[in-house]
This record gives sequence, structure tokens and C-alpha cells, in this order.
Amino acid sequence: MRTAHVDPPADTGVHDGLAYALFLPRDPPLGGVVIVHGADSTKESHFDFARACRAAGLAAVAFDLRGHGDSDGPLDGRVVDDVATVAELLPAGPRLVRGSSLGGYLALVAGPRLAAAGVVAICPASSAGLRRAVGAQRFGFPVDAGALDALLAARDERAAAAQLGARLMLQHAEGDEVVPVTLSRALHAAAPGSRLVEVPGGHHRSVQHDPELQAASVRFLRRAAKAAAEARPRDV
Repeated sequence: MRTAHVDPPADTGVHDGLAYALFLPRDPPLGGVVIVHGADSTKESHFDFARACRAAGLAAVAFDLRGHGDSDGPLDGRVVDDVATVAELLPAGPRLVRGSSLGGYLALVAGPRLAAAGVVAICPASSAGLRRAVGAQRFGFPVDAGALDALLAARDERAAAAQLGARLMLQHAEGDEVVPVTLSRALHAAAPGSRLVEVPGGHHRSVQHDPELQAASVRFLRRAAKAAAEARPRDV
């Protein structure tokens, strides 16, 4: 019997109360990806995508949202700031974001804040849908309902998508039973130049771990990082 072992993260720890795992390629990275998980998930669920990024020459950091895993405190109004805080752990270079469901919404609204070169949002939730879930106490993890609702009311995903434009890729399963595909269609329409990958059938969790779709995300983010690096002014 032969046992195979995958390379572990380059670093793990807690930064400003946020538990993280940092993946670094051997050579200087083309850019750095912040990976944002969905509700009731953890950073470990997205180590497969972090390893795919690392293999493609991108640094990646996955972290536990507050209220999840080993991070401190409830999910609250700091969550967009938290995405930016975790991005500080990445090496210098273009910033990129990939998120799914709740994390897809956060990737959208944090993208402009980070001046992200590329954002991949998978089956992204809407602020309205998330507010309904908060109000109905449907989340099974600690939430500061008032603070989170205020943030969701102030951060519109369509406005964020419009700011991102061609820097945005959306992926959505047509059979998603939690977040309807029509939401991603509306985001795509609001973001000129964006890309929408609609997957026949499937369900809410089927897209994020599909190897072919992960590869498409990595290619998109890699191209975005290279384009951003080439567009930077160079010292004469």
C-alpha cells in the first residue's frame, strides 16, 4: 500500500482574531488570493482550491470567518474589514478574491475595497437574502444580528459588481436550490465585461469543488494578476 501526502500550508495561525492558513508557491507569486468560505463552513473546506492556486504560481490564504472554526467572536459588521485584514498576510503583488455563497457576496463587496485585480464569486448570496436569514435566525453559528444587518444594508452586491466589471467571474449552478441562478445573471448584467459560467443541473455546493471549474477560476485569476502586474508603472 502506498500513502500519498499533500504539502501542508506554509503557515497557519491567528491574525487579529482570524484563524488562517497561508499557501505559498516556491517561486515569487504572481499575485495573492483571499479565499472566503460560505456560511457554516471553514477554511479547511477550501484547501483544495488553495493548493490549486499554489500549483499555478499564486499565493493563497484561507481563513475562518468570525463565528466559524477557530476565529474569535460572532460574525458581525467587521466582516468586510476582516477580508482586507487577512489580505495583509499575502506577499506583495496583485490582490485577488474568491468566495462562495456568503463568501461570494463578501468577495463581491470586498473586491473594490481591495482594488482586486480579479474576483471569482460562486453562487453568491444577495444582501437581501442574507438579511432575511439573519432576521429569521436561520444561521447556526454566532451572529451579531444588528451589526451584520447594518453592514448588509449598506453593501449592495450589484453596485460592487458594476465597479468590478471585467475583473469579475461568476459561476453558478442552474439547479442551485439555495441561491437562484437569476441572481448571478443580474450581477453579470450589472457588470459590463464580466464573465458568467452557468453549470447545467447541480446544486448549491456542486460548483465550488468541481476540478474543471476550479481550473477555470485559477486561469482567470492568474491572467488577472499578470495583467495587473504588467499595467503597473515601472521605475525608470
